[in-house]
Amino acid sequence: MAKHYGMVIQVAKCIGCQACTVACKFQNNVPERQYRTQTPAFGPTGTYPNVTMYFSKEACQMCQNAPCVDVCPTKASHYDENGLVMIDAEKCVGCKYCLTACPYDARFINSETGAADKCTFCFDERVARGLKPACVTTCVGGALSFGDVSDPESDAAKILAHSKYEFRKAELGTHPSLYYIYDGVVR
Repeated sequence: MAKHYGMVIQVAKCIGCQACTVACKFQNNVPERQYRTQTPAFGPTGTYPNVTMYFSKEACQMCQNAPCVDVCPTKASHYDENGLVMIDAEKCVGCKYCLTACPYDARFINSETGAADKCTFCFDERVARGLKPACVTTCVGGALSFGDVSDPESDAAKILAHSKYEFRKAELGTHPSLYYIYDGVVR
């Protein structure tokens, strides 16, 4: 059976420390002032003294029906053998079609390479070697889990089996591979 890699974000556990963002930058040599992942704050909501806010990781959603792949004129944006959305920097001409097509604003033009860039789940650097993505290993709140969601023994599948989850912009039909769990979060 084919693998379907996914990431689970348990939003209530995220403390907004940005450790995932820093780990990603170092693991992937992301240029200054550019990011493959970020964890913005949402809120505050409510009225004093009952004010709440939360943080939620934003990155490439690894869509199974990715608009960025459909619009790429050089096929630099493509699905790899694992079904992950990847970019071949050698084929990318920097036309920005994929940036415009991505409904999640998860792509950017790398200031050093001139090619489109985004989260890769650290696949080549870590996952292919049996390790978890850098962001997952450094998450101090335990908000991030990763694995083959079709394998009931993976960390991600175990959490999804007993949780209600959502997808960002599910109505677009992109079929993302990032699963958001909002249990305990006031939105």
